[in-house]
Amino acid sequence: MATGAKTKTKWFCTECGNESPKWMGRCPACGAWNTMVEESVATGKKEKQSCVSSGRKPEPLSNIDFSEEQRRSLHNAELDRLLGGGIVEGSLVLIGGEPGIGKSTLSLQIPLSCPELKTLYVTGEESAKQVKLRANRLGGESGGCLIYSETLMENIVEEARRIMPDLMVVDSVQTMFSQYVESSPGSVSQIKECAAMLLRLAKETGIPVILIGHITKEGSIAGPKILEHIVDVVLQFEGDNRGTYRLLRSIKNRFGSTSELAVFEMTGKGLREVSNPSEMLIPMHAEGLSGVAVSAIIDGTRPFLLEVQALVSSAVYGTPQRSATGFDVRRLNMLLAVLEKRAGFKLSMKDVFLNMAGGLKVSEPACDLAVVCAVLSSNFDYAIGQDICFAGEVGLSGEIRPVGQTERRIGEAARLGFKKIYISAYGVSDNVPEGIEVIKVADIASLCRSLFR
Repeated sequence: MATGAKTKTKWFCTECGNESPKWMGRCPACGAWNTMVEESVATGKKEKQSCVSSGRKPEPLSNIDFSEEQRRSLHNAELDRLLGGGIVEGSLVLIGGEPGIGKSTLSLQIPLSCPELKTLYVTGEESAKQVKLRANRLGGESGGCLIYSETLMENIVEEARRIMPDLMVVDSVQTMFSQYVESSPGSVSQIKECAAMLLRLAKETGIPVILIGHITKEGSIAGPKILEHIVDVVLQFEGDNRGTYRLLRSIKNRFGSTSELAVFEMTGKGLREVSNPSEMLIPMHAEGLSGVAVSAIIDGTRPFLLEVQALVSSAVYGTPQRSATGFDVRRLNMLLAVLEKRAGFKLSMKDVFLNMAGGLKVSEPACDLAVVCAVLSSNFDYAIGQDICFAGEVGLSGEIRPVGQTERRIGEAARLGFKKIYISAYGVSDNVPEGIEVIKVADIASLCRSLFR
């Protein structure tokens, strides 16, 4: 604590952590608007803190052992793949998501499924009894999991150095605080200091640390952006917490690819891995329904098929409605303008509703062709066969443009039993699997002649 310290008000940017003596509408460091928050900080001399030498000395780059990072499997195939093959020793992993989406459930499932690992589970939001109740619900029992209900970082670090666990989980970083920072838990100063202490602990001892973090109403991880810079891996949950499926996406990974996506299903006994996401996203209804098309998309390195649903009806009121769930409504408006201008379909006085099945948010242009086909199918009230899928980008002149990794999309469609796939006439696909027909179309007009004849 500070000796004879005085309290002073300062303003901090929640995006970059920049410090300012007064409020400003725009942060001068990162340029973000309305991100300054007021905090009370202590001024004056602080007590000297004892410095513990790590015993390390500088060494030439050529003498550093260039071997693979030591990884530990978490006995969760989807999570191990997302981390790049397991959690790296001495790494700091941040898991973010909305309340109730499954952050604490996943963080407790990890030690329950790894009884051979001595895990220190630090809980600042729940009591030890509450954690025990959740563990009973998940159906796990691990004698190697040590529950520690504490929020003071100095005590947590001291206990971790004494126990030296194989894995450490902190739930959550917003509830932790350091006695050397004169502000409340969850403030910018406290989050920065607590994250720095945990990083120092992980790098000096080699203990991998998993941090649980909250997110703001805008969907970004709460706290300053410097928190995401400090950690080694950032994983974020997506999806509706009222639904069944959860998507865990890699936002940052210093030890693997950031183009990975893991799918989980929330059950009564916790999160279950979904090894084949296409099974949950392809049609689950009877044949003969219009307004449905299947798109072959790729998220990261994983191809899977997604059902696109559209509903076109006459506008009851003067202004037609344009609504899209899981898809950019501005891109939907662009595709509707292309259909009217380049292909002559009069949709300006009709309501158009679009939905991506499974609660998935799609931003890949390869979904354009399926969106167009679903809209036309609903408009004509003509059902597209359930054994047909699409992969292509629609340009402003009405042309169908090729997309990347076409062969992987075709292979995934063939594996799931689809008989036809529509792609761009300008795409190259030499290796076509048996049992599927590849139909190449150059523009919207040729697509309509081939599909709606």
